[in-house]
Amino acid sequence: MKLALDVSAVPPRLAGAGRYIGELARRVPATGVDTTLVTRRDDTLRWHDWSPSTHIASIVPNARPSRLFYGALMAGRSSTARSVDVWHSPHYAMPHRSSTATVVTIHDLTFLTNPEWHERSKVSFFRRAIAYSATHADVLVTISEFTARQLDEQIPRHAPVVVATLGVDLERFTTDSSGDQEMLRVHELPAERPYIFFLGTFEPRKGIDVLLEAFAEVARDDAEVELWLAGQPGWGVKEIEARIASHGALSRIRRLGFVEEAALPALLRQSRAVVYPSRGEGFGLPVLEALACGARVVTSSDTVMSEIAGDAALLARVGDADQLAEVITTALTMSREERALRAQRSRARAEIFTWDASVAQHVRAYEMAMRS
Repeated sequence: MKLALDVSAVPPRLAGAGRYIGELARRVPATGVDTTLVTRRDDTLRWHDWSPSTHIASIVPNARPSRLFYGALMAGRSSTARSVDVWHSPHYAMPHRSSTATVVTIHDLTFLTNPEWHERSKVSFFRRAIAYSATHADVLVTISEFTARQLDEQIPRHAPVVVATLGVDLERFTTDSSGDQEMLRVHELPAERPYIFFLGTFEPRKGIDVLLEAFAEVARDDAEVELWLAGQPGWGVKEIEARIASHGALSRIRRLGFVEEAALPALLRQSRAVVYPSRGEGFGLPVLEALACGARVVTSSDTVMSEIAGDAALLARVGDADQLAEVITTALTMSREERALRAQRSRARAEIFTWDASVAQHVRAYEMAMRS
């Protein structure tokens, strides 16, 4: 089988959907699939280094408007598309007027269900992209059962779906904390400080506003605990920045920015609680990575995150700062025995989700598309 995997939308720093696409680019070739990575013209070197056993087709323009135009109207008729059996568009949009079997990944349906969580300019584009892909792709991949159900509700007449849940690198995200103190010191972080940890893009749907409100309550009762916020800025950050600047416990809020991958497991393990109060996701990968590290995880009930975490996470209602504060306090005040049991349960839950299983489901989707 010959596959073209479009990686042209992946930013330099892998996070969220970019992490997912990067894992596919690195792992699919190991299954025997002859893989070509479709990249931007100025973005070949890192993909050569990232996945050296693949071919590189650097055919996509660098500028975003040109890239979107090329992806929709030109990519499907390119020599690369004509030379492969399957084209995989891993981020909602697919080439139009293509004769090549096409697989499209739908991460979530929030552009349809909750457009207020996104930039207005993106809502229009991704709504059209999802509607087109859902009815024109040969096979759709969703990254959770949750998204598959939402797809049935929002677009009942859609292409066949393969659910390929995301995975976690169980050799990197482990419960072994032996080198954590030194790792934090190397990154100039105070290893002795107790902290609550958040990881995610700074944007409205992540619930950082609710976390800040909850932390104000927690900080009143705990004179030492800090809030460490890690992640890249997205959109709508002005309100979040204003909330941080005016926070009553500002001196105990630490901004980490983008966290290097080497430091992330230590940060997850050493936290008193990993809090991910997102209003909605397609999967919520930080929750799974935290569980793999045996961390105490607090996330949102009635979301895909609670579905992924099962009984391994502590849950609070979406948008309820008072309940979130109560649940965080529960995590902070667990006994040593409770923490040990929680770590075992978290790790066991995470071990269900592997990248090998995810890749196997993707290969199944490619084979289905070839037969369609």
